[in-house]
Amino acid sequence: MARTGKPAEARAYHHGNLRRALLDAALALFAERGTFDFTFRELARTAGVTHNAPYRHFAGRAELLTALREEGLSRLAELEHEALAAAGDDPRARVSALGEAYVRFALAEPVVFRLVLAQPLDEEGGKANVARGAESYRLLERTLEEARQKGAARTDLSAKELALAAWALVHGMASLLASGRLPTGPQRIKGYVALLSAIFFEGAEARTP
Repeated sequence: MARTGKPAEARAYHHGNLRRALLDAALALFAERGTFDFTFRELARTAGVTHNAPYRHFAGRAELLTALREEGLSRLAELEHEALAAAGDDPRARVSALGEAYVRFALAEPVVFRLVLAQPLDEEGGKANVARGAESYRLLERTLEEARQKGAARTDLSAKELALAAWALVHGMASLLASGRLPTGPQRIKGYVALLSAIFFEGAEARTP
């Protein structure tokens, strides 16, 4: 097919892909540097567009970061909903399914995981991302409340307190795996999640034979 002669920016914008190209370029820069301190001029150069193109979609880096985090949190929530749908009615299995979905997200998209869940929220984008991340957290809290109601989880703590504890456990495991500090693989992941579930539901105290 003959070339149109238009610059990459014009072709991308015409087809509605400029925003996507900018988001992908921002992720690439973050993966390379480990920080979000690049300029919009650098972002434009990485995306192959003119230096003012990023401003067509984002007012600044804070808005760009908010968009990336929103997208990542939406994907995480989608994976968690799918995991719950496949887990059946057993309350402990449902809690474990959420943990496994979180870990798999961290391994499948380690750059997004770091950007969304490991990097501190700045004041400008923080409130927006907390709101968008609430769906995932509410899902965990609601699932734990169901477990409490069915006698599968302790009732001396609220679902909110249990959710915080569960999140701390699985986030720690996911971070270790995403950073390559633990070996991975489908069966290993299930084993790690089973270990966390046992500690969470039954405690860390050694059983008496």
